[in-house]
Amino acid sequence: MIELNRETLRFRFPEVHSEANCSIEFQRTLRIPDDNNSHPLPPGLGTFPLLHVDDFADRLPADWSRHGGVFMPMYQAEALWILFSGGYPMAVKVAAGKIDAISGLPFRNELTAKPQDYAVLPDQPWLDGFCVQEGLIRQFVAMPLGQGYTAEEQITGVAEHGGLQLVVYPMKAAEYERRLRPGEAGVAYADYGVAPQAVADMGLAPGGLMRQQIYEDEHGLDAWEQDVRSRCFVHLLNSATFRQVTGAAPPHEPPTADDYDRCGLPWFDYYDGDRETLAGAKPLARLDSVAARKVKEGEEPRTDDGGRPKQPRRILKLVPDRNLVREGCF
Repeated sequence: MIELNRETLRFRFPEVHSEANCSIEFQRTLRIPDDNNSHPLPPGLGTFPLLHVDDFADRLPADWSRHGGVFMPMYQAEALWILFSGGYPMAVKVAAGKIDAISGLPFRNELTAKPQDYAVLPDQPWLDGFCVQEGLIRQFVAMPLGQGYTAEEQITGVAEHGGLQLVVYPMKAAEYERRLRPGEAGVAYADYGVAPQAVADMGLAPGGLMRQQIYEDEHGLDAWEQDVRSRCFVHLLNSATFRQVTGAAPPHEPPTADDYDRCGLPWFDYYDGDRETLAGAKPLARLDSVAARKVKEGEEPRTDDGGRPKQPRRILKLVPDRNLVREGCF
């Protein structure tokens, strides 16, 4: 069961366990420099608005109604990260244009262990991009479909799906009760807390490099209730057409990393040395970033795309197993 509560997607599996629920939000953030240097985690600058596709079907691309789900506005070259919340263990698959963001393989509903193609909640508090190397991701950056930037187009050669695809699986109730129920033996979990173009349909392209670990599944494939899952398609609507579709103003354009850094606001580092991490996906490691693609096309990348702070002035280190607040204020 999926519910949209303001800007939050809530996944609930009462048929599995009364506590089997989690929340997923999409955070506006700074676009980090696309310079092949690794950068700390940028902050969350508030959630993207989410709306039901069915409520605006007559003003949206026809394919969106077929997929259903929700949509949100993004400016061209704007970045996002995904916030996961909830104490009940879940396996979550995230794809961009039906390319798995963790394995780099074509998206499929089923879970795969080798290579692991899903994140484990609540071990994984957030996901900022495509897993390209152990401890490194390339940031999720919105770009119009049909121009060759998105991961989908670079891998498949076709601009067909765009957007994001989510599939959530709960842990088996017996496994949860036996090993992971809070207060009993085992691990106790806590909640973790650019100029637009008039092109409606957008996908996610790889941006700058960021330091982030994607953790191995310590429970094993058999721990997940694979016959029970919830799927959701998250469409990306260019902010330039958001008012035309909804009648509402889009969010303000995000600040650049330079703007943010000049105000002395914090960036973040998070590392859980007690957990094994994934090595990264070779298909994703071969992708061109937005800046690299522009160079190949003979275009000079704009220096204000993502900003160019030489070194963030404030980096806060976040500690696992505590309430993780990763917010900026601008």
